[in-house]
Amino acid sequence: MNDCLFCKIVKGEIPSKKIYEDESVYVFEDIAPTAPVHYLVIPKEHISKLDEVNASNSAVIAHIYEVIAQLAREKGLDDGFRVVSNCGESAGQSVFHIHFHLLAGRPLTWPAG
Repeated sequence: MNDCLFCKIVKGEIPSKKIYEDESVYVFEDIAPTAPVHYLVIPKEHISKLDEVNASNSAVIAHIYEVIAQLAREKGLDDGFRVVSNCGESAGQSVFHIHFHLLAGRPLTWPAG
């Protein structure tokens, strides 16, 4: 996707504050954080939204959750954290490259939004 913001971040065309990277996942700080810890966890492969996950690309989603668990341990998020992924405009998705918000560092209320 030539015009995808997150694809450009992965390629290094747009700067980001990288937290973690491996062969299939990139993690960076959100530019408008809503919690003291607010990372975006994305697959390097372009998948527009959650309803496009299928048998051919679901392994990267499982790996994303492994990365989130690893980051939570490394960053000492022992008090808890939240993972959020919005699917579609009505749910609040504004960048159409699947991504997971890792939020922590303050009490997180429920219900969300």
